Amino acid sequence: MSIELDKKVRSVFGTLAMNKQRLPSSGLSKLGVPAYVAEWILEEVVPGDGVLTAQELETLGSFTTQMIPRKNEENVYKNRLLTRETVSILDKVSVEVVINRNKEDRLAKVPALGFNDCLIADAIIEENENLLKQGIWGIVDLAAAKEGGIQIVGFEPMQASVNLAAFREKRREFSGDEWRELMLISCGYNPAAYNIGEQIWILSRLLPLVQKNLHLMELAPKGTGKSFIYQNISPRVYIVAGNLSPAVLFYNNRTGQPGLLARYDVLVLDEIQYIKFDQPENIVSNLKTYLENGRITRGGLADIPSDCGMVLLANISLDRDQKPLHDLVISELPRFMHETAFLDRFRGIIPGWKIPKFSEKCIATSVGLKADFFSDTLTAMRHETTYDEWVKNRIEFVSKMHIRDQRAIIANAAGMLKILYPDLRVSREAFYNFCVLPAVEMRQIVNNQLWQLDEEYHQFDKELKVELVEASHFEVA
Repeated sequence: MSIELDKKVRSVFGTLAMNKQRLPSSGLSKLGVPAYVAEWILEEVVPGDGVLTAQELETLGSFTTQMIPRKNEENVYKNRLLTRETVSILDKVSVEVVINRNKEDRLAKVPALGFNDCLIADAIIEENENLLKQGIWGIVDLAAAKEGGIQIVGFEPMQASVNLAAFREKRREFSGDEWRELMLISCGYNPAAYNIGEQIWILSRLLPLVQKNLHLMELAPKGTGKSFIYQNISPRVYIVAGNLSPAVLFYNNRTGQPGLLARYDVLVLDEIQYIKFDQPENIVSNLKTYLENGRITRGGLADIPSDCGMVLLANISLDRDQKPLHDLVISELPRFMHETAFLDRFRGIIPGWKIPKFSEKCIATSVGLKADFFSDTLTAMRHETTYDEWVKNRIEFVSKMHIRDQRAIIANAAGMLKILYPDLRVSREAFYNFCVLPAVEMRQIVNNQLWQLDEEYHQFDKELKVELVEASHFEVA
């Protein structure tokens, strides 16, 4: 990214931009702090440019020592509370509503200190509704409650103000290449490490953030950074690895608490081939229902609508030409993913084998958008439905395909449009190359699997062909 473009980003976005080089030099990632929180800390504590100076590192160290408890310091903070001192720390706070025969209450969780039942004022919850959903990172003030236990007496959330109309206007200041690079840097990637095709596939990882109920898989060899973007992009994204139960995923019948799919915008199952499902048949059955209609059901005790997108990440083997070793690219995945009724519900498969392995040179070092502002802008665009209609009016399906194929292509293309051309000023050629073709290819990979697994799909054309409507209008800057 050029110095001129760095200057332009700062000029157009002002305080919403920051030099991404500051994050690697801060050491905050070693404290287990996600990038969107670390960037907020940097701008709050040591705002500036370039690699952190010795003085800035000292100031930052003082802040983190005071505000971020280490693993062996839990009792130190608890002892301060015991002596009636008010303690302030940085943590992700969430609130659980308890309703049963014996108790009705709102209890806050502060995981850094192992608290699961802190008292919290109604006013704090009313001002920060997401405490009841995925939780919020921020500065939390804790004190001993008169009636016993711990109470939250203050909370300063980490949040950004989003104005989509202003964001679209700012897009007009950049060329297509400049904006694509800015999007990559804002995600934490160095665009110079990738060619244009690879850049598009990386940005396609954002689709579930900007589109409701958009479900994807990414198949790739180890080391391509599949989970990197999801770990650092937003508190509205949750990554699961390990064991997974119906209660955690869908709904806890015992406590009445909604599961992960009801509380997040995107749920990522990382290294899906190693995840252990409790009651796998139950999970797969309920997953198929959810993937189809966006409703969380479990044993007739819950029927909850959700627009959470699901992303499945898996490692696959490649041959010497760096192409999938098996024609059926899902062959190394768990058997339930070979069920066509399950697979067909995914909008697409990102060909991660086309993305180079992740290394130090792939990490952004230029000026991009602050992660909290960037992620909140992306998720705000989930509610924008005009893009889907815009796409629908400009493409036509020239091969015989299932309605799910059509819907997937429209959703994928509309999502790429939101990411690359949120102001809808795009040339015919750019829309086709950067929005339509990737949308088709992702769904084509799904269709290739379905064709190999079940002859029922042979009633449709194997190749998905889409063209632009000849008379369609495109507004170009």
